[in-house]
Amino acid sequence: MDTFDRQLLKILQNNSRITTEELGGQVGLSATACQRRIKKLRQDGVIRKEVAVLDGISLGGYVTVVVEVILTRGGALVIDEFKAKMLTCEAVQQCYYVTGNADFILIITAENMLAYEQITRQLFFGNINVQKFHSTVVMENVKVGLGIPL
Repeated sequence: MDTFDRQLLKILQNNSRITTEELGGQVGLSATACQRRIKKLRQDGVIRKEVAVLDGISLGGYVTVVVEVILTRGGALVIDEFKAKMLTCEAVQQCYYVTGNADFILIITAENMLAYEQITRQLFFGNINVQKFHSTVVMENVKVGLGIPL
């Protein structure tokens, strides 16, 4: 990975729909060179996914909840089972296995609070390995992003 790759990635993190011609103009490469580099970055797994970021308010007022989860016990099997369950739940937008007071931090998006309550029943109350969880409801998404500072 060189300076050109880093410049391409920085731009693509903000706008993945930019044309390779525009990219080339910004970083000083030809469109073909940009295409080759982007293809390699995808193949190498540096670019993992390209998605559309939706506005939950425009879609009817979705709520975002930050959840701290504490498991009853540790162990690779319990942790791996919890991770697998989070991967299957569409409402779980982000899942972090962390150090500190909690075992996991989750970012969950739900259609409304009633829907969130149903998610808690499915993910937490129905899981004997969850000791407790703490929910913090987001009042405003001030900054949302997954960009890595390059």
